[in-house]
Amino acid sequence: MGLTKQYLRYTASAVFGVIGSQKANIAYVTLRGGEKGRYVAVAACEHVFIWDVRKAEKVLILQGNKQEVTYLCPSPDGVHVAVGYEDGAVRIFSLLNGESNVSFSGHKSAVTVIRYDALGARLVTGSRDTDVIVWDVINECGLYRLKGHKDAITQALFLKDRNLLVTSSKDTFVKWWDLDTQHCFKTMVGHRSEVWGMALLNQEGRLLTGSADSELRAWDICYLQGGQEVGEPRVKKVKGLLDEDDEVEEGLDESPEERILSCEKAGSILRESRDRVVSMTTDAKAKVLACHGTDAVLEVFTVLPQEEVQRRRERKLKKAKKAARSKGGEEAVEPQVERKLGDEIVRMANIKASSKIRSVDCLLSPSGEMKVALLLQNNTVETYTLKTTEKSPQANKTSRLTLSGHRTDVRTLAFSSDNIAMLSASSETVKVWNRSTLQVIRTMACEYALCSLFIPGDRQIIIGTKSGKIQIFDLASGRLLETTDAHDGEMWSMCLSPDQRGIVTGGADKTVKFWEFELIKDLESGQNKRLTVKHTRTLQLDEGVLCVRYSPDQRLLAVSLLDCTVKIFYTDTLKFFLSLYGHKLPVLCLDISHDSALIATGSADRNVKIWGLDFGDCHRSMFAHDDSYSFLQFVPKTHLFFTAGKDKKIKQWDADKFEHIQTLEGHHREVWCLAVSPSGDYIVSSSHDKSLRLWERTREPIILDEEKEMEREAEFEESLAKGEEPVVPGETKGEAGPAGRKTIETVKAAERIMEAVELYREESKKLEEHREACEAAGKQLPPPRTNPILIAFGNISPSRYVLDVIKKVKSSELEVSLLVLPFPYIPDLLSLFNRFIRDGSEVELVCRCLFFLLRVHFGQISSNQMLLPVIDDLRSNTISKVQEIRDLLGFNSAGLQFLQREIESREDVMFFADATDRFEEKKRKRKKRERAVLTIT
Repeated sequence: MGLTKQYLRYTASAVFGVIGSQKANIAYVTLRGGEKGRYVAVAACEHVFIWDVRKAEKVLILQGNKQEVTYLCPSPDGVHVAVGYEDGAVRIFSLLNGESNVSFSGHKSAVTVIRYDALGARLVTGSRDTDVIVWDVINECGLYRLKGHKDAITQALFLKDRNLLVTSSKDTFVKWWDLDTQHCFKTMVGHRSEVWGMALLNQEGRLLTGSADSELRAWDICYLQGGQEVGEPRVKKVKGLLDEDDEVEEGLDESPEERILSCEKAGSILRESRDRVVSMTTDAKAKVLACHGTDAVLEVFTVLPQEEVQRRRERKLKKAKKAARSKGGEEAVEPQVERKLGDEIVRMANIKASSKIRSVDCLLSPSGEMKVALLLQNNTVETYTLKTTEKSPQANKTSRLTLSGHRTDVRTLAFSSDNIAMLSASSETVKVWNRSTLQVIRTMACEYALCSLFIPGDRQIIIGTKSGKIQIFDLASGRLLETTDAHDGEMWSMCLSPDQRGIVTGGADKTVKFWEFELIKDLESGQNKRLTVKHTRTLQLDEGVLCVRYSPDQRLLAVSLLDCTVKIFYTDTLKFFLSLYGHKLPVLCLDISHDSALIATGSADRNVKIWGLDFGDCHRSMFAHDDSYSFLQFVPKTHLFFTAGKDKKIKQWDADKFEHIQTLEGHHREVWCLAVSPSGDYIVSSSHDKSLRLWERTREPIILDEEKEMEREAEFEESLAKGEEPVVPGETKGEAGPAGRKTIETVKAAERIMEAVELYREESKKLEEHREACEAAGKQLPPPRTNPILIAFGNISPSRYVLDVIKKVKSSELEVSLLVLPFPYIPDLLSLFNRFIRDGSEVELVCRCLFFLLRVHFGQISSNQMLLPVIDDLRSNTISKVQEIRDLLGFNSAGLQFLQREIESREDVMFFADATDRFEEKKRKRKKRERAVLTIT
């Protein structure tokens, strides 16, 4: 059956106009060994943009899939960045090439926090689903899931020297986790509202938390070892078995969690802002603390070292003694200076940003210069520097990224007649973009724009504003040529006349006005003429006008009104022709086809209606979007049209067959408007997520039946992934659980493993039957036909094919894929694992699968007598092979260490990172000695 009508697919071409999305944070990154503090990473809808703040250029794009980015965290070595998404996935990108090779899927909802440990080998993620998951970055798998919080996780921090984790949540609790035993050993309940931020100071000896009030609460942490504080001579006496009740006083109230650490409230610091803490961050060595609320002020504090705090205390004590002696003579009581938190954490400066702050990151250089990067709520990135060595440092703004996007939502779009330039206008600026390079050509200040178009010739643009004015801009000079008062209220719509000699405008003042283009003498230049508009006619109506459109033959004018109808008038006489009624809510957008035969109307009642312009009959009414319409436009020279709605989708329809052709998904918020290019090859759309998206028509045809089938498959896969989580036999519901989550990828991986085992069974059965046939015939018969799949993989053996299938499963999805395997497949896998280990094939991977299956199916395996010889062989083979590999690794490690010592002693150089650390330590000691010599002299 041939194609009766061919539709061509539109695909996403580019995302632009967004500098930084508000859902995620901002982070400093280092590119290719460049200087620190020059590049920042910000989320841009589903992508991550790396900006050079010095040149205000985009240098790298980390491509995402469909879900919006919610958190960013660069690795300690600066080579990778971990990105969390709205669906709970985590991907690790390389900053060297921008590619992602590692992905984790464990959370059910958006990732809210990501942190690396000091070595960059482990990753902790927190989510809105209240779970905390620890991942192994090197092995690319999940370690365990920590459950205990009752609301979204707001912060998670590894401790450097101890295998501990501290997490905070919106459930008002701060929890301490022992990662050796995967349990929560302490819960801090000193907050009355959500804990929004957290930081560790003083070599992890103090915890600072930010809540919904203006206080930053500080807690002193004492690490204990068997009842003794680390680094302190004081011993806490704990009651023993033979002690009498009256012998022990201090140890009676000690709880089990205080065997690891104890927390005591040390005081609080008052912020100037009265609202909640939005984010709190420190530099790498926790010398500087920066926090902000929902306003535009960033508060910066400096954390003084213990030597400086002691010096200040001694100075205060000296002054107090002197004052006491002067008042009470020689026999005065020696004064005491109370230790205050304000003496240790001192306010340094306040930074006033140009708009409300969404996120902050800071760097402190060895010279004492602090660099601060701010992501603002209005799609802007600002950077500041502070000299922390000065007595009262002042913040200096070093850069501001604003050119590549609007501060507010884009409300109107237009294409030039040659398809090259695009116009976008918001409440403060109008920008003209080059479609091929996506660079801004002109930026001009304007009033709140609601409608716009290019004037014929593409040298001027015309804007209709919320205050009812018409503004004309010249593109060559970028200046405002003229502002004309047109309507008393909002000017909702504007349309160019088909003869290109004028425009028609409709406003909230219940009028439709006709304007003609004229050339008048430019008073500023004195010689040249400039364009203006002259008011010619007015059509008075009974209701406010929402949209106006000319028919392409300029015979009719369609006007949508607030009374839910569309009135059709003759253009020449303005006589009433037709009234299109049937919508339950006002018609927000409409358009007329190129042959003036059809008119399509989109309403707030979520329906689109297609009418004939000859008699005004309704051809079809279609439920199109899940929310209100925002824009509708026909593709030039066709009866296909696009609709945009507040349900984040753009849909294409056939007005002849009344069929839905395709859905363009990509925007993460309401779609406000779209524009189709005059050639029909491009579409540009704008959304509440601050992004502009360009869509391009390809040569790929769309088969509607296949599209519907693909939609059904996608819905089935989504429902399959949302099914019940598989239960691990013997696992109790406690604080710790498996890290992985059932997804469509894990289900497909399990199916591939089952198919591979079935193929192995079939081939084994064939070989067995062939051997029996040869024995019965007494001669060698031709071998059975090999499975085509094995031939395609290079004529490999069936057992090797099973191993290759297991190897192709992602490391992070391996356990969950094995978990959903039915038990009848396990005996075959165990016998195969025995063969692989004996042959030395992928011993590490096979042992990982083996131990997991033994733990999951322990009861059934141990009760099955047929598996006893297999398990016995596995025990002996596994122990011997693993011991061989350990010996080999130990030998190689010792050899490498020997070679390192040899090269260092011969060339007098040091390898790796200790060289820099030792150099910095020597430099500090030398400066300290010089200072001591100067004070003595």
